[in-house]
Amino acid sequence: MGDSMIAPSIEYDYLIKFLALGDSGVGKTTFLYQYTDGQFNPKFISTVGIDFREKRVVYRPKTPQNAKPYRIHLQLWDTAGQERFRSLTTAFFRDAMGFVLMFDLTSEQSFLNVRNWLAQLQCHAYCEDPDVILVGNKADREEARVVSQARGKELADKYSLPYIETSAFTAHNVKETIETLLEKVMMRMEKTIAQIHFLSTKSKLHKSIFPVRQPPVVSPTEEKPACAC
Repeated sequence: MGDSMIAPSIEYDYLIKFLALGDSGVGKTTFLYQYTDGQFNPKFISTVGIDFREKRVVYRPKTPQNAKPYRIHLQLWDTAGQERFRSLTTAFFRDAMGFVLMFDLTSEQSFLNVRNWLAQLQCHAYCEDPDVILVGNKADREEARVVSQARGKELADKYSLPYIETSAFTAHNVKETIETLLEKVMMRMEKTIAQIHFLSTKSKLHKSIFPVRQPPVVSPTEEKPACAC
């Protein structure tokens, strides 16, 4: 998979929306700015509500060898981490196809709050098991680190998530994070397309696994459980 830019006038094959989540100040905005512009923006301005950046990339499937490359238009949505904007940002969860869940390696509280963000995802994302990359940011600040790599990996393993440590300052693993998430999302899309094709040939009804969340079936005698978020 390459990240070569595509001329804006050229059409794309897929529009993919990613959402960056995490507490305020963990580095979501600078991370996305580093990915799209290749620069570190030292001016910290807390995101108000939601913002987004865009980039065109070429995705090349790993298999088969002669697989057709796809032109991808990425929309990278940047959410506010403050509690007062939570109801606004969760409205965007259902439209996102993948999530960058970020915490600050120098902030214990942002690490502990990862579980809360995962609970929000389970309630509001397009399905109960969306594609998520757990990111420990600010790896360049080793002297201020309070969350070890082992703890980050342990938490990621608990929820079956890939774990990557990044630095928006040095660009360490920034591109790799987005490429890993794009790979997972594209694999899910290809699986879904293959599933739909198979079921359509069998003339059977199917349940979509991407990207629309299916509401639970509740019998008339049962009450629908309230979301714990």
